[in-house]
Amino acid sequence: MKTLTLTTAALALLATGVMAQDLRIALQSDADILDPDQSRTFVGRIVYASMCDKLVDITPDLEIIPQLATAWTVAEDGMSIDITVREGVVFHDGTAFNAQAVADNIERSQTLEESRRKSELSSISSVEVTGDYTLTLGLKAPDATVMAQLADRAGMMISPTAAAEKGADFGLAPVCSGPFSFSERVAQDRIVLTKFADYWNADQINFDSVTFLPIPDTTVRLANLQSGDIHMLERLAPTDLAQAEADAGITVVSAVSLGYQGVTFNVGNGEKSDTPWGNDKRLRQAFSYAMDREAINQVVFEGAYAPGNQSFPPTSPWYNAEFPIEARDVEKAKALLAEAGFPDGIDLTVQVPNTTIPLQLMQVVQAMAAEAGIRVEIVSKEFATLLSDQSAGDYQASQIGWSGRVDPDGNIHQFVTTDGGINDSGFSHPAVDEALNAARSQADTAARKAQYDAARAILIDEAPLVYLYHQSWITAMDAKLTGYTPYPDGMIRLEGVSLSE
Repeated sequence: MKTLTLTTAALALLATGVMAQDLRIALQSDADILDPDQSRTFVGRIVYASMCDKLVDITPDLEIIPQLATAWTVAEDGMSIDITVREGVVFHDGTAFNAQAVADNIERSQTLEESRRKSELSSISSVEVTGDYTLTLGLKAPDATVMAQLADRAGMMISPTAAAEKGADFGLAPVCSGPFSFSERVAQDRIVLTKFADYWNADQINFDSVTFLPIPDTTVRLANLQSGDIHMLERLAPTDLAQAEADAGITVVSAVSLGYQGVTFNVGNGEKSDTPWGNDKRLRQAFSYAMDREAINQVVFEGAYAPGNQSFPPTSPWYNAEFPIEARDVEKAKALLAEAGFPDGIDLTVQVPNTTIPLQLMQVVQAMAAEAGIRVEIVSKEFATLLSDQSAGDYQASQIGWSGRVDPDGNIHQFVTTDGGINDSGFSHPAVDEALNAARSQADTAARKAQYDAARAILIDEAPLVYLYHQSWITAMDAKLTGYTPYPDGMIRLEGVSLSE
């Protein structure tokens, strides 16, 4: 079981006779680098929610609302956006936040060699600082996704001073402007943040510090909550739901996710893509036909999630109903293998996060695939290592997912467009690029959906990503915690949250 230690801040307050209130949150895995421009983990975004304010945020109903930006206006021709930013804000190192800081952040996101935000902000052609707290974003073409992008990592503001000093090493000691500042990190053990006294909305923050603890085992996470060693855990396993709900000392809340889970195939990312799996879509199609998505939902998730075959769930207005979730067809899978030249079956190596649910999922997937003649080897890896290997193309297939974004573009564009920021598959198709780039420029919902539908028709056939299910974010917490609201993006927002003694 996880061993917890008092932070430096807590020890200091104890010495003065004042007991610090440290909120302890268990994460399913450790975050990757704590640099909004370079990072990509879901748990990293949870840490950012307490450390790095964004230009805009969302409501639980997915409305975009002010955070560091207080107002914005899109020009009638869609070619520019005027933004007013909040006054009286400072970064954790004392650097003033203003319009120039926003310009510096956007430039870094677009030009830092290691940045994964380039494709998210690729439509921004210029940033003109028009006043101390006003600026104008010039666009290459109308882009309906910009404000939604600024509601996530692309909109997280970091100190230009610290960014200039640390470069690509910024994530070792990040400096943002959120309610808590970075204090310390021990890899695979804890990330500690301390309340920032000069935070612009400090009255809404009720904890002296927050400690994030990576605890991959779902059973151990729940045991730590029940023993009082932690106050909250993210992603309660559906198999633990009944036990948690039966405990009077625990409150369980949930929100339907915007994202998906599935298997990504390496079809064009380096030398390891030059395999039958990377070169022949029929094998990837066979893998998809071998999957019983409803059975996966029932066996692994006790029916708590939703089967899926696209980047959008079937309940989404962006879902392409022309391609409903196909029924399992083992004979069709075998026929495709034979057609591709593998009548006796074929091996497939899939890397998977070393946490409970992904491993359970892949064991079921392995059994289903075997019936079609696909011999799956499961390679378990720590999540940050898995992501690193995936980015570098050092994999054949990877069990991976995405937490989802408010705008549909955030669930698909950067994964399947040529040179997309998170296109680890290495997939490239001119018609997909054309459709998804065009979708960004459409203000009309029906016109945008037509472009997504056109891309989906190709992606279903090519199958660089085989989608399996859409999860719900199930959060379990100490019943003494009040004021917490679950969000569809799965982030843990601590404004207004408090812990009674």
